[in-house]
Amino acid sequence: MFTSSNKLAYLVFGLLISWGALAADTVAVNPNHPDRYVVVKGDTLWDISGRFLRDPWRWPDVWYVNPQIANPHLIYPGDIITMTYVNGQPRLSLQRGSTVKLSPQVRSTPLEGAIPAIPIDAIHQFLTRPYVMEQADMESAPYVVAFADEHILGSDNIKAYVRSIDNTDNKIFDVVRPGDAYKDADTGEILGYEALYISSSELLQPGDPATLMLQGMELETVKGDRLLPVSDDTPLNTFYPAAPKQEVSGSIISVLNGVTQIGQYNVVVLDRGASDGLEAGNVLTIDHRGETIRDVVSKTRGDTVTLPDEPAGLLMVFRTFDRVSFALVMQASRAIHVLDRVHNP
Repeated sequence: MFTSSNKLAYLVFGLLISWGALAADTVAVNPNHPDRYVVVKGDTLWDISGRFLRDPWRWPDVWYVNPQIANPHLIYPGDIITMTYVNGQPRLSLQRGSTVKLSPQVRSTPLEGAIPAIPIDAIHQFLTRPYVMEQADMESAPYVVAFADEHILGSDNIKAYVRSIDNTDNKIFDVVRPGDAYKDADTGEILGYEALYISSSELLQPGDPATLMLQGMELETVKGDRLLPVSDDTPLNTFYPAAPKQEVSGSIISVLNGVTQIGQYNVVVLDRGASDGLEAGNVLTIDHRGETIRDVVSKTRGDTVTLPDEPAGLLMVFRTFDRVSFALVMQASRAIHVLDRVHNP
């Protein structure tokens, strides 16, 4: 019987083979690339590929899968990556390090201990929690109306009364707070609403109102906070980069985690989503949006000129909703701002 890890591993294996077979154009190498590199703990596939390639996201195009190596699509600390050329094309190959053992005593699953494609710690909290809601979903979601024992605010181990949950199909709910609207950077159209994670909760008694116990608070719960059932789906936590299958052009419309300066490993929100052809793993180029300035030399009163967009970095999409996406900034060559543009690399 295949486990979820087995299925994911074989899926990745198939994708790597297909991507390598489809690579038609020459992949540019890093002029300072080594001939070999020994993987160390803390590496990511993006970091390693950047040592060899000019564009780290092109890793799958030059990866050689050796059928004689167990789980050749997974890389572990101690493994050796080598670069060779075949018919003028760079090829990256894997040699198992002597310290790597694949016995069950070392790893309970093949994925255990393998290096990730990107720093998962930077996005872990955004992989499962419901951060984007449609207007209709927000209005129909159950909401907090009161707290037990005359509490004004909700905190850990405080009962909340909610209108309404009529069945026990779901026992665990996330408490979220409706936030600002996500809007298309060019048209102003509302694409969805931010849903700020507040806490977890466990259903004690269904009804109208239902009774739930609040747990794992990140912020105090207030009246009007919404509840969403927690999905049983296992979040995708293995990513392999690729350009979108169709042309995508959009903008950064928000930055998560409360930061104001956007740099490497910050999480941003894009005004393009699954309905625009974006998928987890898609890589996009970031361009600093050219500023419109007043032309102080022109004789025409009020004359302005828009400066050209300038390259600013790369990002990788890791979670898509219908009309917006979350992405991780992988490279930043200059300051990145909300409203900067994104497009196919």
